[in-house]
Amino acid sequence: MSTRSREPNRISKRILHRWETLVYRAKMAAERKDLTMSHAGSSSNTTVPQSLLQQANVDSILQAADELALENPDVGRILSEYAYTLVQDLDPNSEGRGVLQFKTGLLSVIKQRRSKKGAEKINRSQDINILQDFYRTYRERNHLDQLEDEDRRFKQSYSYDEDSTTTEQRGKLIRKIYTTARILNQVIDALLKQNEKYEDFDPELKRIMEEDAQKEKGFKAYNILPLETPGVANVFHNFPEVVGAKRALEYNSSSATLPAFPEENFERPSDRPLDIFDFLQYVFGFQVDNAANQREHLILLLSNSQSRLGVLVDTENKLDDGATNGVHISMMKNYEWWCRFLNKDSMAKRAYSTQLRLFLTALYLLIWGEAANLRFLPECLCYIFHHMADEMYDLLDEDEVKRSRTFLSDSPHSFLDNIIKPVYDILAAEAKVSADGRNPHSAWRNYDDVNEFFWAPTCFELSWPWRLDAGFFKKPEKVIYSEADRCEQIPEEPEEPQNLGEKREKKVGKTHFVEHRTGFHIYHSFHRLWILLVCMLQGLGIFAFCDRRFTVRTVKFVMSVGPTFVLMKLLQSVMDVTLTIGAYRSTRARNISRMLMRFTWFTILSAVVVVLYVKTIEEENGGSGTNTWFRAFYLVMGICGGLQLFFALILRVPWFRMQADKCSNFYVVQFVKWVHQERYYVGSKMYERTRDYFTYTLFWFVVGTCKFAFSYFLQIHPMVEPTRTIIGIRNINYRWKDLVSQNNYNALTLVSLWAPIVMVYFLDTQVWYTIIAALVGGLVGARMHLGEIRSLDMLRSRFSSLPGAFVKNLVPSRGGCHSQMDVNVPLSAVKPGNPKVDAIRFAPLWNEVVLSLREEDLINNRERDWLLMPDNMITLTALGQHTLVQWPLFLLANKVYIGLEIVHENRHGNQAELWDRIKHDTYLDYAVREAYASSQSVLWDILNEDGRAWIRRIYQDIDDAIESSLLLKKFNFEDFGDVMEKILNLTEILVTEPKKDDEDGRHEEESKLHESAIGALVDLYEVVMRDFIMDSNLRANYESDTVLQASKQDGSLFSQLKWPTGQAKEQVRRLNYILAIKDSALNVPVNLEARRRLQFFSNSLFMSMPQPPPVRKMISFSVLTPYYEEDVMYSKKQLEDANEDGITILYYLQTIVPDEWTNFLERMYPNVGYNQLKTFSEKAFSEEQFLELRLWASYRGQTLARTVRGMMYYKRALVLQAQQEGASMEEDEEGGHNLEGNELTIVNVNTPRTPKGSLVRTARAQAELKFSYVVTAQNYGKHKSSSTPTQQEKAADILYLMHKNDSLRIAYIHEAKKTIRGNLVSEYYSKLLKASPGGKDEEIYSIKLPGAVTLGEGKSENQNHAIVFTRGEALQTIDMNQEHYLEETLKMRNLLEEFDSKDHGLRSPTILGVREHVFTGSVSSLAWFMSLQERSFVTLGQRVLAKSLKVRMHYGHPDVFDRIFHITRGGISKSSKEINLSKDIFAGFNSTLRQGNITHHEYIQCGKGRDVGLNQIAAFEGRVASGNGEQTISRDIYRLGQLFDFFRMCSFFFTSIGFYFTTMLTVLTIYVFLYGKIYLALSGVDEVLKQNNLLENTALQSALNTQFLLQIGIFTALPMIVNFILEQGVLPAVISFLTMQFQLSSVFFAFSLGTRTHYFGRTLLHGGAKYKSTGRGFVVEHIPFAENYRTYARSHFVKGMEIIMLLIVYVVYGAYNRSNASYILLTFSSWFLALSWLYAPFIFNPSGFEWQKTVIDFEDWTNWLFHKGGIGDEGKKSWEIWWDEEQAHVQTFRGKFWEIIFSLRFFIFQYGIVYTLDAAGNDKSLWVS
Repeated sequence: MSTRSREPNRISKRILHRWETLVYRAKMAAERKDLTMSHAGSSSNTTVPQSLLQQANVDSILQAADELALENPDVGRILSEYAYTLVQDLDPNSEGRGVLQFKTGLLSVIKQRRSKKGAEKINRSQDINILQDFYRTYRERNHLDQLEDEDRRFKQSYSYDEDSTTTEQRGKLIRKIYTTARILNQVIDALLKQNEKYEDFDPELKRIMEEDAQKEKGFKAYNILPLETPGVANVFHNFPEVVGAKRALEYNSSSATLPAFPEENFERPSDRPLDIFDFLQYVFGFQVDNAANQREHLILLLSNSQSRLGVLVDTENKLDDGATNGVHISMMKNYEWWCRFLNKDSMAKRAYSTQLRLFLTALYLLIWGEAANLRFLPECLCYIFHHMADEMYDLLDEDEVKRSRTFLSDSPHSFLDNIIKPVYDILAAEAKVSADGRNPHSAWRNYDDVNEFFWAPTCFELSWPWRLDAGFFKKPEKVIYSEADRCEQIPEEPEEPQNLGEKREKKVGKTHFVEHRTGFHIYHSFHRLWILLVCMLQGLGIFAFCDRRFTVRTVKFVMSVGPTFVLMKLLQSVMDVTLTIGAYRSTRARNISRMLMRFTWFTILSAVVVVLYVKTIEEENGGSGTNTWFRAFYLVMGICGGLQLFFALILRVPWFRMQADKCSNFYVVQFVKWVHQERYYVGSKMYERTRDYFTYTLFWFVVGTCKFAFSYFLQIHPMVEPTRTIIGIRNINYRWKDLVSQNNYNALTLVSLWAPIVMVYFLDTQVWYTIIAALVGGLVGARMHLGEIRSLDMLRSRFSSLPGAFVKNLVPSRGGCHSQMDVNVPLSAVKPGNPKVDAIRFAPLWNEVVLSLREEDLINNRERDWLLMPDNMITLTALGQHTLVQWPLFLLANKVYIGLEIVHENRHGNQAELWDRIKHDTYLDYAVREAYASSQSVLWDILNEDGRAWIRRIYQDIDDAIESSLLLKKFNFEDFGDVMEKILNLTEILVTEPKKDDEDGRHEEESKLHESAIGALVDLYEVVMRDFIMDSNLRANYESDTVLQASKQDGSLFSQLKWPTGQAKEQVRRLNYILAIKDSALNVPVNLEARRRLQFFSNSLFMSMPQPPPVRKMISFSVLTPYYEEDVMYSKKQLEDANEDGITILYYLQTIVPDEWTNFLERMYPNVGYNQLKTFSEKAFSEEQFLELRLWASYRGQTLARTVRGMMYYKRALVLQAQQEGASMEEDEEGGHNLEGNELTIVNVNTPRTPKGSLVRTARAQAELKFSYVVTAQNYGKHKSSSTPTQQEKAADILYLMHKNDSLRIAYIHEAKKTIRGNLVSEYYSKLLKASPGGKDEEIYSIKLPGAVTLGEGKSENQNHAIVFTRGEALQTIDMNQEHYLEETLKMRNLLEEFDSKDHGLRSPTILGVREHVFTGSVSSLAWFMSLQERSFVTLGQRVLAKSLKVRMHYGHPDVFDRIFHITRGGISKSSKEINLSKDIFAGFNSTLRQGNITHHEYIQCGKGRDVGLNQIAAFEGRVASGNGEQTISRDIYRLGQLFDFFRMCSFFFTSIGFYFTTMLTVLTIYVFLYGKIYLALSGVDEVLKQNNLLENTALQSALNTQFLLQIGIFTALPMIVNFILEQGVLPAVISFLTMQFQLSSVFFAFSLGTRTHYFGRTLLHGGAKYKSTGRGFVVEHIPFAENYRTYARSHFVKGMEIIMLLIVYVVYGAYNRSNASYILLTFSSWFLALSWLYAPFIFNPSGFEWQKTVIDFEDWTNWLFHKGGIGDEGKKSWEIWWDEEQAHVQTFRGKFWEIIFSLRFFIFQYGIVYTLDAAGNDKSLWVS
């Protein structure tokens, strides 16, 4: 033990305690005074401290002072002086944090403003007049009265046709004037108080100022609905469902059924009517902002529920009962089940009216909204709701509204303090006991324990209000608070003296389950699997040793599996009893009696069965020939087996289980179900459809057949003869004193040979599962049409089908659409599926997708133009209808020249053959047709009447020639290229823009262009008339046309050209492109990411998905993103600072995505040629351009900015879709034009890019009703108030994102210091912010919390505090390392419809799994391996889990939750410390246990980043492995393992902790094999086996080959290969797999094997799982060896060296022939594993083998080794400190015990090598060594 670890023992605990107290109190005193060493230079520091912001609007006063000082310095001075006076009054002693510095800075500003007056003396007596005169002028200058009139007319019109920008600007200006009025009026009032005799002011102006100041309240910050903001234009007034929802919540006290509010002590809302929330808030003491938050929440839920049913049409806008009942039922469902479970009458049954149901729904939401950490306790909330609802009914029967008996009159947060805080205090105290997860789980109650207390009727002993002396509220006695905790606590009131004879209740402990740290949980939870494997191993082994003969004797021996089965069931019962120790007092008696009864039954049955079987064997060996005992044994086992089968059928097979449930009222059925399966509040009815049951049963039948056939024929049977031979050997000369083997049939030799085979037997099920799952996943994916478009060629070939597929899958059906969906005239004659109409609907959104790719710099301007699709407007001109579908240019590029070549080749042939060749290429046909039609239209548009007559005749003659099949005879296509060239020249002139800016210059240039155009037309005329027209009759007709010839001679033929503008010019430009593009567009787009996205989007349109509803009828949803301390945006410093190799992040990005960098430069310099952009540098950027550069770089990293941009695509997509659907409030919901007909009518489409009238405003409002986005940045407040530039920059970047994205909301935790009873305590608030018009943030809601938020896992707590601010029926959880794509967000409506689908089983989905694309795969080879591994899991793996096996869980993001289902059942994750380290997956466990259904959908994808460096990947995999280790001992795993039917249980095991368990067995197999070989070599047995030819064993080789394939990741790669083949094709799959191998992917997978094994095993044994941040940054620098050593020494290096040592010993002393191939194969896997563990950190480390780096690393490592470290140093500073940290898990008795046990393996070397080296001579004494 190091010296450092003994130092603390030299100091007494008393001195340490006093020292801690002294330091803490000094710290508190410093915080109160906030003194600094110097205030020099702080004059500009006017940042308002948080303590002042809570009490006054100092910040707004100073902001106004700064703005108004520019107009009138005296006004700025007066406001600054008033702000200082206000601060002085609020905190005269400067006790608040930062107040003293703030005052000093403010005084400096005031002095500066006074100095501007010069020597002039300030006359303060005129301050009031100055302010009044200024406001009069200010009001008039800004035309306030006129603005108010305009705003009033706009609101009263309800048309909202005004441009939204004008409305917003006017609203901002009016609000600013009102704010100024309020501040000036406040200052005048303060000045008047100081000088009460002052009378020289204008009272009328004062009245106007006061009125204007009051109007500012009309601009109160709001979230989505402006419910209390009359100053804001409320477009939602035109949504009848919103109006109806608001009216439904109104509280009509004039009604005889509702009590009236008292006149006193109640303030009625001024800007809205009374509603239900006012009543509940007044009665129960809910917080104001909680009521406001839930008011909006419920209105949105009701309105969206109503919109799903249909738009209200009655004048009263009364909601349908179905809308309110739907919300009420979904909200009450869990509560109703809780009441039934506890045999209590539900309060919901007393709600006989719609209004009462709304009261109950509102009450539940208010409780939930203020419950804070209690939201993790859903049944505790049911208990609270049950009692409060009961009381609410009584209060509603009163004549006047009265307070609840739980209301605290002296508390502003009555409900929080009296109801929530007592339970919170228990949770906080238990969290203290956990010691941040270091103490055993059995020593403290976690969230689940507290919640499950309310699963029993005994919970009602807590009474109402809370009986705080109950055992439930007893705090742990072992809590040792630090001095900081003591000072933070408010002294409690002394307890009342206990009455004599009164018995105190004992503290309630663990409930129903205890998380004991033991690996036996793996057996305890999945005992049925282990019973099967053990019994099959025993049966197959016996059958093999009986020489595979079916005789009675064989049957008797095989029947030994019966006692084994019963004994293993007994073992399970023993574990039930022992592992519940610690929870007996709080566990229901019926559960305890069940355990004891099962234990007794299996004890007796085991004794009987074992005795009978022993007697049977004795009878058999006795040779009596009788079978009496065997018959008795057979009878007993037959009865037991029959009963087991019967119970399994009625309780596990779905159809039988449903029949049993129908008979559940019979006591016999109840008893059978109770005995066979524990009854919990959760976990009932966890069966699936019979069809699904047989599907996954068949899957496991195939897996089991393959597994047991492999085990028998290649593992067990080949070992029979070697085993018999070894048992028969009697002449083994052991080199040491052998106490076990020599006289016991060489037992240790048999163990050393059988052990690796048995271990592979237990782990190879995972192998066969992987193989079969990969094949099944591939077949299912093929059926889903995945991979049908996997290249640009496939995309081009099927592009013509995209519009139809788009309309079919992404456009709502006409029956449910709005009337004028996207067409402005009737479509009564349009056939369904008309290609032109499909193209009209497809083009706008396709173009938005293309434009988004350009905005993201994935394509350049040229590619954008080639990918854009014309709007395909159907126009009627003098030439007729233009109905040809116009395709993007990348499909038509070079096609006309290909057509020209075909014409040249067939100019002497048949016209029909020519057309056949042209039509063979679809897009060639389209290009020729469009060029022909467009050239005619362009020429027609620009020419005068004479010219049009010529054009009409030419094209008419061509049409006639085509009709008569004489085209090639009448026209000379040999020179047609000249005609095309002349038309091209003309179009180039027509699209040329004048470059001069002055009017004269432009006029001159336009004249020259007209002359050039005329010259081009003349050239065209000459070529056509002279060369193109070949028929002599046609030529004669033209020559005889006197009008034509005359106009040609006098020059009037081409005079008075009409220069094209607008749409006509766009047509000219497109024709120019078609004729000018001679290059192939086969590689457009060039960027691989752009290709991938377009290919997947196109492919997904042909996949099966639900029909989308209109935006107005879609399911509403929110997105929630937790943010902690990650990068928001890359700062300038981050981008430009170089690492030790001189590489900056910006240079790195420019290197890996050079095309995107060039595209970005093109966007920044649009007037510079694309080829010249490479010479430009970011050094010449302006400030605005550098901000764009920061965004460009941030969008390529794993930053919050990238995530926010992606999620805000949802709103953009909804706005586009709503605009295309014409989501106008005046439309009739059920109206619509019939699209069926025979002919195409004139169609005009309003595209999203050119919306008309109020369409934008209503579409945006519709999107806001359906979508909201909350980023829960819990430390945002700390970032704002931090003095660290990095933190301040993060806050500024978040604020920038809020202003850039108006729908973005930021939720954060605000900590405020407050003095109570002389103690400085912290108060915590959950706040929601939005961007304010003034460029800052503004607070929407502020809800006080009962205490610190983070009692458990940080991410879960962060999500939980912000979930109250989310909206909608669905919730998508998005991590900080994700992004989204516009084209994918278009399919969100389809995805949300899956919640109502009946195709996913017995239950509707509660979690929708979404496909992910890992976008970090191109960063490095490791990132590629990780992305492929991740992609195969999130696609093929989850496809099998969800569709075939029905055991998909929530493995992370971006899954979509049924929000109402989950917020009423504990939330979207669990948060208990350490046990819920893998937070996300517990949401899946919880959902499944509570009768949820989790599905997976692959027609939509979301981007996701992964770790890209070896250390990052190792940290991530270590965290996941540790999380699985904790899951192993969790109650959720146990219950799922017990309650699933057998086959779902198998699926669940091998896809969760079973994967990590078999991974650990894979590594342990190496150890078992090598230690077995070492035993054989050192003991001398190896020589004997060699003499008997037993070294080359087929079974052992097959076992080790299986282990090796697992080890190098072949079975991990198999799903990747299948996925490659499915989505890329066979050849790319082969190439990718070979590329992986050349890049040493097998080394990486072997290394990862060690990571998972180490962390899973250590957590299982010792615990200590922690969340490890992986960084998510770019790996652009070399990792020092010291860091690699600290990271991998225990997990890889030590273990790798141990394996090498074992191999060396085996090489030296083993009896194998070293050159034998079998020997090499037998040990190759071990060598490969060891070397991978040792050298992977060097192989995958940038510059890992560079000599200079190696020298520096060695020096750094030695410095680290010899540095002693000091107080406060971390492990990265000193080896000693690191060693202590690494050994922390073995400081307990349990840790030391297991460390000693595992270290005993090294004794074999000490024991064996001594004898092998002949150090003991011939002495074989045990004690010789």
